[in-house]
Amino acid sequence: MRPRGPLAAEALGFAAAGAAAYAVDLALFVWLRGPGGFGPLTAKALSFLAACTVAYAGNALGTYRRRPPAVSRARQYGVFFAVNLAGAVVQLLCLACSHYLLGLTTPRDDVISGAGVGMALATVLRFWGTRTFVFGAATARDERAPAAGG
Repeated sequence: MRPRGPLAAEALGFAAAGAAAYAVDLALFVWLRGPGGFGPLTAKALSFLAACTVAYAGNALGTYRRRPPAVSRARQYGVFFAVNLAGAVVQLLCLACSHYLLGLTTPRDDVISGAGVGMALATVLRFWGTRTFVFGAATARDERAPAAGG
């Protein structure tokens, strides 16, 4: 099934890059915490950095490949990292509000607020921030370009 329209194709590409980044984040975190012997915060920081790099590469070389960078790739990656960091803060804020302000303290509550609601809100923020600040708004030329795979 092909996406209908440029925004749908963009969202699909963004989701694919995000899924790959999530897999890297999870696998690397588990390895660093186990056989790697790292503490939880160091392991998470390293896996987050690796996941951001994978997501950036997927978006720069895939989803937004037709948009030439307006700034250097290094600066573009820095902005991308900042957008992803803001998404992580959103997830943490959802968890903190649910756990400490609303008193929803069971492990299930934490998963729902952090990995459910927080992830959904963070994904919306990341998509908007990535297309707005990192790769710029679509131009008329981009909208006329054929979607990936067709």
